[in-house]
Amino acid sequence: MKKVLITGATDGIGLETAKLLAAQGNHLIMHGRSDHKLQSACEQVKQYAPDVTIDTYLADLSTLSECRKLARSILKDHSKIDVIINNAGVFKLPQPITQEDFDARFVVNTFAPAIITELLLPILSEDGRIVNLSSAAQAPVQVDAMKGLVHLNDDFQAYAQSKLALTIWSEQVSKTLKPEQVSVSVNPGSLLASKMVKEGFGVAGNDLSIGAQILCKAALSDEFQHSSGKYFDNDSQQFASPHNFAVNAVNCQKVMEALQSVVEE
Repeated sequence: MKKVLITGATDGIGLETAKLLAAQGNHLIMHGRSDHKLQSACEQVKQYAPDVTIDTYLADLSTLSECRKLARSILKDHSKIDVIINNAGVFKLPQPITQEDFDARFVVNTFAPAIITELLLPILSEDGRIVNLSSAAQAPVQVDAMKGLVHLNDDFQAYAQSKLALTIWSEQVSKTLKPEQVSVSVNPGSLLASKMVKEGFGVAGNDLSIGAQILCKAALSDEFQHSSGKYFDNDSQQFASPHNFAVNAVNCQKVMEALQSVVEE
């Protein structure tokens, strides 16, 4: 049995992943933004695994302080965690600029995983894993947009940049981990039938189980045991290179400097 944190676990791939992990007998830590949706998600998970242990946490990950509060609440309640699945994500929003003047795509998709994970690293088990939800949508990162100095008008650009920034962070943080720990970024599959895809692209989308199954593999299987720092593309069903921008060390350094300037208190 593993203790697994899933952010954005109230619907979409996050909820389907929670169901699979619960059915395998794992202890779940489920995060959501709405209490009603979180309780509904727990009820759905328990239909798959009536005896599952679930701890729930509320937080709005578009606010940096809420990200820190979530991680500290988990630290207070748990002495060890085995897997962190940074699943929560946003794409198309009516108001993408937060009260802190950041683009919410960068906050939820990039900053939140970095803040939550880095605060929880002290209790990550010796062979613990960090699974970061990347995407086939990746674009060169504008560090001024990350910092909130300029605002991106294109939803797709903001999303794609935030996902490549997360992929870069996932690779960089792997260098700080213990030998048996793993940080991996995963494109769970293009245009899966999540609310985000339906609202953002106007299509029904593909079976969510495609994404849930690969996240469970990344979290628990031997296949990912020696994959720290790598990017897995589930469209091609193999480890692959991310966007060429992420191969350049100078680009990665600039992204990490921008990221740290925002997330460090």
